[in-house]
This record gives sequence, structure tokens and C-alpha cells, in this order.
Amino acid sequence: MTPVFPSLPGLAWSVTKAPIFQTRIQRAVSGRELRTLDYPYPLWQFTLVFAFLRDDPNAGFDELRTLMGFYLSCYGAYGTFLFQDPTDFEVSGQYIGTGDSSTDLYQLQRSIGLELPGGGFLEPITAPQTVDAIYFDGIVQNASSYNVDPDTGIVSFLTPPQNGVVITADFSYWFRCRFVEDRSDFENFMYRLWQLKKLIFISVF
Repeated sequence: MTPVFPSLPGLAWSVTKAPIFQTRIQRAVSGRELRTLDYPYPLWQFTLVFAFLRDDPNAGFDELRTLMGFYLSCYGAYGTFLFQDPTDFEVSGQYIGTGDSSTDLYQLQRSIGLELPGGGFLEPITAPQTVDAIYFDGIVQNASSYNVDPDTGIVSFLTPPQNGVVITADFSYWFRCRFVEDRSDFENFMYRLWQLKKLIFISVF
């Protein structure tokens, strides 16, 4: 089972979240460019700061060992884990497709910037947490009529949705991530009080 990043009280402001693309650019002598996009969806990089991590297990305060143990269990940048962004973890009435009477697999996705042309930027969700409901033209469907793959976010219907049926869903999701570095510097700044000035991790496909 993929571990879940722990929620700890010492998390401080500010939290940084950065979408990252990778574009290869070749420029001719004329100045014209040829650009190639390596992947069509962003990697999300998070930077967290922990202002305090208490180290007093006998008193019930064990944030230091909890976070350090989690980092060790991931073997630094080697292992993956699930992270719930408290500002970006759920959607309601999210469009995921239109039926055509033959397709029975649909990818969960979320829209970023609904007011933009085309309904914003659509990004696939590959680490769903819970799927509360799926609708056909606004009518909730029986949960026994579909399955959701927790490792891909693909919804498989037992019977393909009819042609023209708009499929929407209410669900929450994780970001599947790994630590960027194989080293993390925990600082003891006061008796039984530690801090971690920068913890960086990035989403993975």
C-alpha cells in the first residue's frame, strides 16, 4: 500500500506549489524555433516548511520522529507516497466524458480555470481518494454499475453509457509524489524542538 504523507501541526507559511513542464527548443540560424513538449501535463512541485517539530514521545509529541521516519521509509527520493493538498483535493460535478454507446472506460479528470475557453485546462487524476458519486445527465448512478481503479483513476462501467450522455463525478484525490532529494536537514534549534526549513517533493506520473 502506498504511504500517505502525514499531517503535522508544525507546517508553516509559506507553502510553494509550482506546475512544471519540459519543453525542448531548437532555434535555427534564421531565429525560427522548433518546440517539442515532452509531456502534456505538468509535474507539481511542493515546498513545505516546518517551523517546529517536537521530539517528546513521552509527552505525546512526536512530530520529528513521525516525519523523519516517513522520509526514511521512502528511502529519500526512491519511494512514492500520496499527498493531499489542503487547497486542492476535491471537485464536484466534474465533467469526465460523453457517452457514445460503446466506450466503457473514462479517465477521472479535473478542470483548472473553468472560466477559460473550453472550460479550462483538463488534467487527468490518477490517484483518486474517494469517488462519492457519478452522474449521467445529472442523475446519480448506482455504485455497483462502475469500478474505479485506484492506481490509474480510470472508471470502468459495466454497461457503456448511452450516446450523448454527459458523465460527471464528485470525488477527492491525492497527488502521487516522491521527494526531490536523498537528503533532508533537520535542525535542532531548542530543547526537544526541531525545524525543517525546506522539504521539497514532486508529483510523478
